[in-house]
Amino acid sequence: MVERHVAVVEPSDNVATVLRDMQGGESIELNVGGETKTIEIAEDIGFGHKFAIQPIPSGETITKYGKSIGNATEDIEPGDRVHVHNVESNYGRGDLAGDDQAKVVSE
Repeated sequence: MVERHVAVVEPSDNVATVLRDMQGGESIELNVGGETKTIEIAEDIGFGHKFAIQPIPSGETITKYGKSIGNATEDIEPGDRVHVHNVESNYGRGDLAGDDQAKVVSE
């Protein structure tokens, strides 16, 4: 049965967003562009986070909602969690901003 609690918006997406907490080892079926894929979740993934739905080589674009959101910093396998530990974001990381940048934002 196709998992209803996973969002894959565009057939070009290489990640999916979970709409419920998922457990590592859980096997799910997804419909991506009319094709059914079975993916085993590699580790626990919390609500709202992403996982790969196809292999993503290091340096490859991460695509969500049909848009580039960053680039893989390491090889990512289907079912792997996709987050700041393996993605260089297009949007920057506020948690890495220096004190000078943080001061400008708060003024």
